Amino acid sequence: MFQRARRLKFRLATPPALYLLGVWGIGTAIGAAVAAVAVHFGQDAIGVPFEYVLFVATLAGITLKHGLALPIAATGMVAVGSYKMLTGFGFTVGGVAGQTLAAKFGHEWIILGDLLGLLIGFGLLADHFERSGVPERIPKLLPKGAPGAFALLAAVFVLSGFLDNIAAAMIGGGVASTVFKRRVHLSYLGGLVVCSNAGGAGSVLGDTTTTMMWLGGVPPVTVMPAYIGAFVTLFACGIPAAIIQSRYSPLDSKVRVEEPIEPKRLLCVAAILAAAVTANVLRKGPLAPYEHYAPLLAVAIWGALLATAPLARPTWEIVPGLAKTSLFLLCLVFTAAMMPLNDLPEPTALSAFVIGSVSAVFDNIPLTALALKQGGYDWSLMAYAVGVGGSMLWFGSSAGVALCTRFPAGRSTIKWVKNGWHIPIGYALGFYTLYLLHGWVPDHHVETGGGHGPVIGHTEVEGEAPPADQRALELDAGAHDAPAH
Repeated sequence: MFQRARRLKFRLATPPALYLLGVWGIGTAIGAAVAAVAVHFGQDAIGVPFEYVLFVATLAGITLKHGLALPIAATGMVAVGSYKMLTGFGFTVGGVAGQTLAAKFGHEWIILGDLLGLLIGFGLLADHFERSGVPERIPKLLPKGAPGAFALLAAVFVLSGFLDNIAAAMIGGGVASTVFKRRVHLSYLGGLVVCSNAGGAGSVLGDTTTTMMWLGGVPPVTVMPAYIGAFVTLFACGIPAAIIQSRYSPLDSKVRVEEPIEPKRLLCVAAILAAAVTANVLRKGPLAPYEHYAPLLAVAIWGALLATAPLARPTWEIVPGLAKTSLFLLCLVFTAAMMPLNDLPEPTALSAFVIGSVSAVFDNIPLTALALKQGGYDWSLMAYAVGVGGSMLWFGSSAGVALCTRFPAGRSTIKWVKNGWHIPIGYALGFYTLYLLHGWVPDHHVETGGGHGPVIGHTEVEGEAPPADQRALELDAGAHDAPAH
């Protein structure tokens, strides 16, 4: 009997072990093959670093096989890491090249921990809200038809400004699932994502990138003009999305309300949101010296979740699905952090627009970090660009990835682009309107930590510039060595 139980346990444990072994083996083999090519022909044999080739191949694989998004993303991450170790290039940590993988992970684990805790925690928060009985009563408060669908998008827009774009998207998705009888069109799903991202673009609490700007020394009022473009995006994307949704599945204003409102679940939602906002504020103030030791945002969210669990039990059964999607995002974020980012174009309105477009396929966190290091950008334009631009692909923003945990159909990149045609139009119109009314106002007010890049929490960029005193010495030495004319 005991031996039979041991065999059963081994069979149950083997698939995950083989899964991890397969990801590690395939990723290492790919990394080794590319490393051999790089060593033989040179790092710049094809004009771009081979890390970018591996990253683009990973994104292409996710696009073609979205059902295997997690193993493909994990394999790509292992391939890039193996390549950098086998070629001897190592990793850049804190501006110092040639560091180990352990050092790189030790530098990034705070951000990864915060993202993991936030994605899973806000997924449970959205489930609390959906089970509270409030979503069933919302249809009676919304107008009928397309105006009601647009009103819901506007509510998500407003909510993300003082909360967080991920939580706003998740709550909006839960309400939409109820009022549209679980028939949410992909165009409307894209509308939820772009409206949540646009709503957080002008607030330092609404998006990770704007929070990074705040940590980098950009005053909160500097990014607020981003709401000029954000409001244009709300109408440019929200109106067509609402019309398409109303034709696909009209808002059901006659939803039968059978369950009473559960005040305890609403109290849990309020407590978790309060913990998230408080932690986000305190870690920039009194807790700033300690934020390098623990993912404070994740700790606060999960502390509130566990503290309120006796009051209303969270639906722990949905955690595995949330964790799977969250790990997919973390693989992409860590892979992007390993990219050799060394320079951006000269700060102009056009370069800011291009950076925002690129953020749909390349993680906007390192792009924002690099822009802060370079300086000279109009931070309201950058906040809008990197915040809204990622909405053009489902995996281009954390809100899109989180929302696709509830709506798996959105993970098809081809369908997302086809049905989300209004998103790039809204992005372009919003950016142009912001530039037309606000202009290009470059701001060099970025705090630097002794010449070692911007103070942006735990995100640093590769290829840091030497300290100012060192550059002065180099210029002085060059002046003495210059030939006399």
